[in-house]
Amino acid sequence: MRLWFFGAARTVTGSMHLLEAAGKRILLDCGLFQGHRQEAFERNRSFPFDPSQVDCLILSHAHIDHSGNIPTLVKQGFRGDIYATFATRDLCGAMLLDSAHIQEQDAEYVNRRKKPSERVAPLYGVRDAVDSLTYFKGVGYHRSFMPNPGVTVEFLDAGHILGSAITVITVTEQSRTTRLVFTGDLGWKGMPLIRDPESVADADSLICESTYGGRVRHPAEDIERELEEVIVRTAGRGGKVIIPAFAVGRTQEVVYTLHRLFNAKRLPDLPIYVDSPLAVNVTSIFRLHPECFDEETCRLLLSEGDPFGFGRLRYTRTVEESKRLNDLRLPCVIISASGMCETGRVLHHLKNNIEDARNTILIVSFQADGTLGRKLVDRAPDVRIFGESYTRRADVAVINGFSAHADRNGLLDWISGVGTQLKRVFLVHGNPDQAEALADGIRAVRSCAVTIPERGEWVDL
Repeated sequence: MRLWFFGAARTVTGSMHLLEAAGKRILLDCGLFQGHRQEAFERNRSFPFDPSQVDCLILSHAHIDHSGNIPTLVKQGFRGDIYATFATRDLCGAMLLDSAHIQEQDAEYVNRRKKPSERVAPLYGVRDAVDSLTYFKGVGYHRSFMPNPGVTVEFLDAGHILGSAITVITVTEQSRTTRLVFTGDLGWKGMPLIRDPESVADADSLICESTYGGRVRHPAEDIERELEEVIVRTAGRGGKVIIPAFAVGRTQEVVYTLHRLFNAKRLPDLPIYVDSPLAVNVTSIFRLHPECFDEETCRLLLSEGDPFGFGRLRYTRTVEESKRLNDLRLPCVIISASGMCETGRVLHHLKNNIEDARNTILIVSFQADGTLGRKLVDRAPDVRIFGESYTRRADVAVINGFSAHADRNGLLDWISGVGTQLKRVFLVHGNPDQAEALADGIRAVRSCAVTIPERGEWVDL
C-alpha cells in the first residue's frame, strides 16, 4: 500500500489523496484548490497523476474544497465510480452545477474588459459538471462496500455537514490486513442540525484534518451573543450586514441561529435575504435527509415546521432579485455565497457595499490564504474585486465559532478514542501552525508517529 498526499497538505484547501492498494488506485476527495487566482487555476487544471488511471474516487463530503474538481477529473479521462453518501451525492448534484455556472459567469464578466487575446476560459463548464454526475454511486452510513477486490470501505458520520463521512478502508493483500481511516472534515459535538461525529474502533493509520488544531471553540451562547451584537450595532447606524457563507452547512446554521435569536426577541425586526440559488437548492436537499439530523432538529421539524424558512427570511433566485438588494437603503442582513469571497453573488454585494462605513462584512467561515476573504479578515485597506480596486470602509467582524470543524479539544478527544492499534497519524487540511499544534497534542496523548506531509509526499503503509 502506498499513500500520496496531493492536496490540502500544509494548507486548508484542495483536499486530494491517492491510495495505491491491492493493485488499484483509489482517490480520496478531489477538491478545488482556492487561493491566488492564477495559481489556483493552474493547480486545478493540472493533476499530478493521470486521471484515466484512477480506478475509483471516494468522496468524504460535498464542500467544494473536497469535491469541486471532480468535473475536471472526468473531463481529463476518469471513468471510475464515485462513492459518496446519499446526501453528499444529492448535494453535489446542486453544487457542481453551481460551481460550473459561476465559473462561466465570472469568466464572462472578466472578459468584458479584456482584449480577445487576453480572455480567460472557465476551468470547466455546466456540461462537464453534468457529465461527472453520471459516475456517482450513493452508499448509506454503516453499509460496507467493495470498490475493488481486496478493499472494503464503510462510511461513518463525520458530523461536519449534511452527508459528511469518515471513510474506513480495510485492505487485504498477501494475507495481510491493514485499516486506513480518513476523517475528511470532522464536526464538533453539539453542533446544531446534524448528528455528532461517530467514533472509530481502531485503525492502523489515520489521515486527520487539523483546521483548528490549535484553537478552542467559543461556547454556543457566545456565538449567539456575538451575532446579536454585530446585527444590532450595524442596524443602529442604518447599515447592511453582508455575510459570505458556504451554501452548504454554514448558511443553514446561520439561518437557524437567527431563527433562535428572533424567537427570543433579541434582534430588531429587519429583513434577511439568502441570496444564493445554490443555498435555496441545498436547503431543499436538507429537508430530504432526516437521517443526518440530530434529535433536536427532528423534533423542531415536527413541532415548529421549518427552521430554514421562517417568516422574515427571503430567498432570492434570479439575478434581477439579487441586483435589487443593492438598491436597498434600509438595514438588512444578506447571506450569500461563496464562503471565501472568491466567486459568486457575494462579490457583487461586496463591490456595492464595501466602501460604505455604515455596513459590516461578517466573516463566519475559515478563509484560506490568498483569498479575498482572508484579505478582509486581515482588514486590508484596499481590495480588488473583479479586477478593480475598492477602498474598504465597511467594518469587518469575525465570528469563528460558526465553523463546522472540530476544535483542538474535539480533535484530540476523537483521536484518543481510536483503538490501541494506531501506529501513524498524518495531519492534513490545516495551515502549518494549526497542524503543528495538533501534532504536539497528539504526541502527548498517543504513542504513535505523527507526520505533517508536504504536497507530493508519499508513504508506504
